[in-house]
Amino acid sequence: MRALIEKTRTFRRFEQSRQIDQQVLTDLLNLARLGGSARNCQPWQYAIFNDDTSCRAIFPYLGWAGYLSDWKGPVEGEQPSAYILCLLNRNWLKGSDKEAQFDLGIATQNLLLGAMESGIGGCRIGAFNPKLAELFSLEEHLELSLVLALGYPKKSVVLEETQNADDIKYWRDADHIHHVPKRKLNDILIEVALRQ
Repeated sequence: MRALIEKTRTFRRFEQSRQIDQQVLTDLLNLARLGGSARNCQPWQYAIFNDDTSCRAIFPYLGWAGYLSDWKGPVEGEQPSAYILCLLNRNWLKGSDKEAQFDLGIATQNLLLGAMESGIGGCRIGAFNPKLAELFSLEEHLELSLVLALGYPKKSVVLEETQNADDIKYWRDADHIHHVPKRKLNDILIEVALRQ
């Protein structure tokens, strides 16, 4: 399991010409569906897009890699070959928006672990132009919250331990290898005493 988690990174460059089958995407959504949910309200619904026309329409509305200010996102030929829109169904929401977002984290992690097991990489994108939602005929109770970009990865991602716990910015080297600093286990594990 650790190896799969280490391989399940955020990928931002893909083999755009390699399509992802609709059934594969549906199977991945089934993994998302099976995750835990606060109050078991399961307030999320999803829309799959894996055709070239839809993918080209969605792409311009997305923000990519905030720490890489000189990079505007994947170029033609390296863009995602599928997207999944994560839609909050307000009619199904029984708890708070905060609880729903926790559920979405669980659901998308399940999905991305399953995707990586099949050699498919992904990127959660919350930085999108709100006008993206206007491309779709969404019912009033559905709210676009997150976009999952998916495809067969075209780049390498390397995990490395930080030398300084505050140095967490990811970066790319001259060979376009993406480096992701992770805080050391000793930096995140702390002791907290009970109050007397």
